[in-house]
Amino acid sequence: MLAVLSDWIWQDRLWFPAGLGWANLKDRDGQVFAKGSDLWVIFPIAVCFLIIRQIFERTVAVQLASLLRVREKPRVRAAPNTTLESYFCNASKFPSQSSVEELTKQSACSVRQVQRWFRRRRNQERPSQIKKFREACWRFTFYVLAFIAGLGALIDKPWFYDMEEMWNGFPTLPLLPSQYWYYMIELGFYISLLFSVATDVKRKDFKEQIVHHVATILLISFSWLVNYIRAGTLIMLVHDASDYLLESAKMFNYAGWRKTCNYIFILFAAVFILTRLVILPFWIIHTTWVYPLTLYPPFFGFYFFNGLLFVLQCLHIFWAGLILRMAIKFLPGNVCIPKPNHYRVVSWTEIDQMFFFVLKNSRVKNT
Repeated sequence: MLAVLSDWIWQDRLWFPAGLGWANLKDRDGQVFAKGSDLWVIFPIAVCFLIIRQIFERTVAVQLASLLRVREKPRVRAAPNTTLESYFCNASKFPSQSSVEELTKQSACSVRQVQRWFRRRRNQERPSQIKKFREACWRFTFYVLAFIAGLGALIDKPWFYDMEEMWNGFPTLPLLPSQYWYYMIELGFYISLLFSVATDVKRKDFKEQIVHHVATILLISFSWLVNYIRAGTLIMLVHDASDYLLESAKMFNYAGWRKTCNYIFILFAAVFILTRLVILPFWIIHTTWVYPLTLYPPFFGFYFFNGLLFVLQCLHIFWAGLILRMAIKFLPGNVCIPKPNHYRVVSWTEIDQMFFFVLKNSRVKNT
């Protein structure tokens, strides 16, 4: 049953132009093509990333945090209380008013004391600034190195300058060593993020992070299997171009360098808009949608691939609107976030919350 389903899903006519198929991707005449079996290497690469990350965060990241004077504010710990601790761990970290009143009877504490205990206990659960800095520092290091490596792998390729070269000869496009390692390293990194998400700082978009990592892994793997590698490397490069700026903004935010953080965020917004609202749709997606139709009739794989790119582009437009409004608020003379824990350039789902925080402060300043 599974074999029949697999044969139906991976039939030639779905993923390749008429007359072409998987048989055209067999190695021959010294030419090597992408194969599904190649993807097994991403798992040992992911394990290597996890080991390197632990070493990096405990050495380089800690030293850099000390250099930038990242400080953790002392936290008042909640006094030991078995009744309140049991409720906190098993029921809720945010008790309702009726629950607070019930807990006052069970713990022999006043309402104010119970509320203060839960507030302090929640603060104990919050990750430290050092931990958040170390995570941002690790991702910044990878993204900046991945962008440099990707640029080095593509700068001398004809399809970097002439987008039509992405499809000339498709699907019999030989695999280059630089493409192989670019793909495997990117995939290995996202697999490592998926493995470490349970121990990383829990953010409000935890579920969205899982979905994002899984979707990214599936999309990159799909482009590898059907030999959309030239387009895939360009798309990965476009995304890496701005990610390291966001991570560096986080690092300076955790260090308390709020003006530097704001300026980097403005730069990040400019690069994000240039790469994802100009280069991606008007160069890359335009070529993947228009040019292949001049070479062969459309097929399911053509619509599937471009459909995914259009969905991705819609997300970019949504994010860009939020980012742009945030960046305008951070321009010199406009309101700045007063405290590091209020300005957390953490994730896309939190940009909207940050925007409304800025609007609130702006209204207070104007009044």
